[in-house]
Amino acid sequence: MEVKEASSTSADGKMDEDTGKVHLKRQLGLISAVSMIAGTMIGSGIFMSPQWVLYHMGSPGSSLLIWAACGLLAMLGALSYAELGTVITESGGDYIYILRNVGSLPAFLLAYTSVIVVRPAGIAGISLSFAEYVVAAFYPGCPSPQAVIKCTAAVCIIVLGTINCLNVRLSMSIMNFFTAAKLIVLLVIIVGGLVLLVKGNTQVFHNAFANTATGFGPVGVAFYQGLWSYDGWNNLNYITEELKNPEVNLPRAVMLAIPLVTCVYLLANVSYFAAMTPQELLTSDAVAISWGLKVLGTWTWIISLGVALSTIGSANGTFFSGGRVCYVAAREGHLVPIIIPVIVLIAAVYLVLAPIIGSPQLEYLYVTLFILSGLILYIPVVRYKWSPGWFHSVTLHLQLLLQVAPTDKNN
Repeated sequence: MEVKEASSTSADGKMDEDTGKVHLKRQLGLISAVSMIAGTMIGSGIFMSPQWVLYHMGSPGSSLLIWAACGLLAMLGALSYAELGTVITESGGDYIYILRNVGSLPAFLLAYTSVIVVRPAGIAGISLSFAEYVVAAFYPGCPSPQAVIKCTAAVCIIVLGTINCLNVRLSMSIMNFFTAAKLIVLLVIIVGGLVLLVKGNTQVFHNAFANTATGFGPVGVAFYQGLWSYDGWNNLNYITEELKNPEVNLPRAVMLAIPLVTCVYLLANVSYFAAMTPQELLTSDAVAISWGLKVLGTWTWIISLGVALSTIGSANGTFFSGGRVCYVAAREGHLVPIIIPVIVLIAAVYLVLAPIIGSPQLEYLYVTLFILSGLILYIPVVRYKWSPGWFHSVTLHLQLLLQVAPTDKNN
């Protein structure tokens, strides 16, 4: 019996009665689309590590310019992706665009690195950040045991993985809730900062550009630090096939979510500078907590709760979009003005080269070798279609066990 011929599908899948093909349901609207972008972008970065942009730029004024420029770059990149998403209306994001425009090998290498290292490592890192904040509440005044932190992170990963396997609507409901929660906490930080500014705490802005760093390397590394907090701007393109009216809702969600996140990030950084000196920022392990201790006092637990909710929401978004890379890669067997993609391409090349030229590290060679190691699988399995009989048997039994049905490749 072929699982492919099953007459029913899961709550997240649908079989076309005319063609008999299985595909994903279009069940995500504009609010969920905005929540997907903003909820994935806003993770632990804005709460824990804004000081690194300041560290590399040297002054509050220049660091704020970097945050604004990162938002503009993310916006231009997202608009370019929105154009791709309205032309290539398939899920998979980077993978499907490279596959359709460049070819099978680079698309396979992207999926290979994403599925094996990039996505799992990202989820693990976010989950560990979540666990640190949750566990710290039970160990006041002393370091939290690493075993407890790791077990809590593992539970977070298992729970989120299970939810994303069960139902799209449930996962997006959780995403919407956590996005709203983290925005409320950031609003507390922003309002607190505005109150401080009104009271006259503006000393740090009197000579805001003193000691500004210049040069190819520092600016590039500062951009990297800022863009880490903007990571996730392209996540909606991974779920295009599940988005209602993607030709309208995809660009509309981008134009709503990214300016919102940019404004929130800028105002949060202004609030940090209103409460702390640059020296205090640079020596802080978690900027938002340091801000909370100075401004909120005993109510600092609100910030800790906000960071925990923010990280788990971001992890959920990474799970949600990352699963679509696996889905589309398995299925495949492995224009806004042109100036906008050109700007994004130039910026991407610069951001790749700046750290390598400014501070060469042996780790860059290891990363390159790991990416190229994908050829070991690509050449026999994808290029020459090597498929032992037991491959099919294992796949079939897993499909029966997990109650999943393979989809057909898009033409």
